[in-house]
Amino acid sequence: MREVAPTPETTPVPAPAAGQASVEREFTVAERSQAQLVLRRFLQHRAAMISLVVLIMVVLLAYVGGLLWHYQAGDITPDNSQPPSLDHPFGTDAVGKDQFAEVLRGTRISLQVAVSVAVFATVVGTIWGSLAGFFGGRTDSLLMRLADLILTLPLIAVAAMLAHNFGGTWYLIAVVIAVLYAPYVSRVSRGVVLSLREKEYIEAARALGATNTRIIVRHLVPNALGSILVNLTILVALAILLETALSYLGFGVQTPDTSLGLLVSQAQTALTTRPWLFYFPGLFIIVIALTINFIGDGLRDALDPQQRKVRQ
Repeated sequence: MREVAPTPETTPVPAPAAGQASVEREFTVAERSQAQLVLRRFLQHRAAMISLVVLIMVVLLAYVGGLLWHYQAGDITPDNSQPPSLDHPFGTDAVGKDQFAEVLRGTRISLQVAVSVAVFATVVGTIWGSLAGFFGGRTDSLLMRLADLILTLPLIAVAAMLAHNFGGTWYLIAVVIAVLYAPYVSRVSRGVVLSLREKEYIEAARALGATNTRIIVRHLVPNALGSILVNLTILVALAILLETALSYLGFGVQTPDTSLGLLVSQAQTALTTRPWLFYFPGLFIIVIALTINFIGDGLRDALDPQQRKVRQ
């Protein structure tokens, strides 16, 4: 007769007595994705979060506040050259235009230019640099020599010449600035692609028969997205400053459009008599540029924590 192995009996572990601490504790480790870790690190960056809140307030003020304000840009009021007051928070100019409405409209145009430049230059520069870094050889040499040629040109002088010939409206100014900034992005994306194209997962995708287009779109660009996002935020700040410089020199946005740089340019002759015409648009330019730079710092620290340790 076959013997059956005895089943081991389980002895219940007595519960700890009242007042006695339990020796064993259960720990639950929550799994987080890479996106969740990046978001958590970004939310812990105090300067970036404060800057993000301030930037959102500026954007809402420009786009929503302009609709709710009782004066519109271009409206002529009987209050000529009035200093800031409750009725005109940013004062009025010599013909009676409410400067608060003018600054809000200028902020909208400047933000449109800056965001358009950042998106266009980032897309073109990323494709440009990815093709150069992935294929190498003659393709790399040709594309990078073209980038070096554009980078050697004096930025403001070339932008002023192109804007004078093709500009005037904000979207043409955005195209001119984006063409000049795309080589900067191409060099950054090329460097990232050069470091990624020899990775194991790229070799595995190539061995499985993936085409070059699929490797670039599905593997290289997504893994370079961190550097691309940081550069996009930097481009927004650079674009708004360059647009301000061009408009101040008279080669940027032209009337009947307006921008923060154009408002500063128009107010330079009244700096001693009506300084509020100069200071308020200048303040908005500084606030937008600083907040975007701090947001870029937060993104860089969140995507690459080692960079923060090195700076500290």
